[in-house]
Amino acid sequence: MAHSPVLIGTRGSALAVTQTTTVAEALSGLGGFDVELVRVRTEGDINRAALSQIGGTGVFVAALRESLLRGDCDVAVHSLKDLPTTPADGLALGAIPERVDVRDVLCARDGLTLAQLPAGAKIGTGSPRRAAQLRAARPDIEIVDIRGNVDTRLGRVAGLVEGAPGDLDAVVLAAAGLARLGRLNMVTEFIDPAVMLPAPGQGALAVECRAADAVEGQLATALAAYDHRESRLAVAAERAMLGRLEAGCTAPVGALASVAAEGITLEAVVCSDDGTRLMRRTGVAGQLTEDAARALGVQVAEELLAAGAAQLTDLPAS
Repeated sequence: MAHSPVLIGTRGSALAVTQTTTVAEALSGLGGFDVELVRVRTEGDINRAALSQIGGTGVFVAALRESLLRGDCDVAVHSLKDLPTTPADGLALGAIPERVDVRDVLCARDGLTLAQLPAGAKIGTGSPRRAAQLRAARPDIEIVDIRGNVDTRLGRVAGLVEGAPGDLDAVVLAAAGLARLGRLNMVTEFIDPAVMLPAPGQGALAVECRAADAVEGQLATALAAYDHRESRLAVAAERAMLGRLEAGCTAPVGALASVAAEGITLEAVVCSDDGTRLMRRTGVAGQLTEDAARALGVQVAEELLAAGAAQLTDLPAS
């Protein structure tokens, strides 16, 4: 008797389908089962208002989670940076595949870098984190709030896409998304994390499932084999920092953890919205465990709060 395929939930954008297809093929190969993609429309796909106006954290996630809990799909694939830090009842983070390039990238007209853009240049981004760090690096440029899929955003840059609006000098996107779509040829600069720390979890995917399915069975076995320990530890530290700050994915907060044999290092930044003030802190954990990673994230967040980070942007004071 044939087994039913494992249903993999995804948003309908080209990027989401591409990265979900990669996950589905990997799980199928590891678990020896058939898979089928299930497209789910989320609030973030339907509503084109600024993310900060429609709820920010979770707008790309809630509908997928509801589909999981209803049984409409067995696994949901998210960009980890979109996933709220609070766990969802009845669901588990079954796997975090190996993380790819964490950096933000500039896609500019005429091959320009951030330093080469002229004063008054218009740079598009929908991210307060990117906007604040751009303003800190180049206070003489203009930030334009944009939404849309990758191709729509690239089309806003003068000369990049034939027949597109081309009303901006540059946009900032994630290297990981462009790599998955085969669009790295559009990149004019990979922005150093010293200039722009990425979003917590950027470059990583989250493979979520019902809690029971993470414990036993073919799917659980495949998820465990697909999980990448170093990536899980790094994002655990970053997300614990974000959770302790009680900041969502639209807050002007960046973080980057690195994992080595001697331990975990976490660097974090909180910015004022206008980019005039940035507060950075770095911490180190000597143990390579999820508990140690989360404790490190909390420690760095508390150091930021003690130094007055809540005065820079909309964060709880304690």
